Amino acid sequence: MDLRHLRYFLAVAEEGHFGRAAQRLHIVQSALSMQIRGLEEELGGPLFVRTSRRVELTEAGMLLRSEAERTLAQAAHAQNTVQRAIRGEMGTVRIGFAGNAVFSGRLMTAVRAFHAAYPQAELVLRELAPQQQVEAVQAGQLDVGYAPSHGGQVVDETLCFERIGTWPLLVAMPDSHPLIDVSPFEVAMLGSESLIVYAAHGADENMLRSLRRALGREPKVHRTGSTLSVLALVAAGMGVALVPEPLAQVSIPGVAYRRLDGVEQQADLLLVSRNGESNGAVRAFLGIARNAVAAG
Repeated sequence: MDLRHLRYFLAVAEEGHFGRAAQRLHIVQSALSMQIRGLEEELGGPLFVRTSRRVELTEAGMLLRSEAERTLAQAAHAQNTVQRAIRGEMGTVRIGFAGNAVFSGRLMTAVRAFHAAYPQAELVLRELAPQQQVEAVQAGQLDVGYAPSHGGQVVDETLCFERIGTWPLLVAMPDSHPLIDVSPFEVAMLGSESLIVYAAHGADENMLRSLRRALGREPKVHRTGSTLSVLALVAAGMGVALVPEPLAQVSIPGVAYRRLDGVEQQADLLLVSRNGESNGAVRAFLGIARNAVAAG
């Protein structure tokens, strides 16, 4: 007994007539009668009392009608649930992000658009260092990462890295710094400065390499583990920092931002995902994230 047999049986039970039921099912009456007889043989007894004018359910038939309605309703529910999951309307998307993803607006634009399109899907956001994001996407602990490129990035053919933003670097400095009004601010002026860097998992290694080339020597470096602590140390007068331009939107008392000349290195943001992603909600989110970037 399969779902098709149950649908045929319910059509006859509801119509009370083989001819009308066959018409409704778009099959010939003889084929329908054969299917019902086969079902009765499989179950071991009659389901209908047949007369010349109509058919009526036996007691066993009435029991089967109740069970068939419940079974078909559950099957329809299961089909609808799976189809919605495939379309991305249900499920969970786990997203890792670095500060630049928030300050640039890239992450929040995608999250807002996804939530509007798929309000029943769940979004889980975690702030993580770039390399940790890559490793978590690799391990299946995250579905999507928003991370800047960095010196320790893993090359893996199972992962997809898409650049979704590039910005110049600014100097974040105490607003009482002696060079606060100097313009343009040349990279050579950083030679005597203590440089505060976001050092989690080699996040600023590309920037440091560029700075070494520009200065021709090793800069004085103070390492810390979060974007906020970088700016807090700048505000406390512990040094200066090179930060992505979107970070200038963060207003912290005691911190000023200045353009920097003489450094080719720029800050970027990558969308990290798995190639051949099968999760419908994740695919839907990635589509929205890419469209948001294309729309500017």
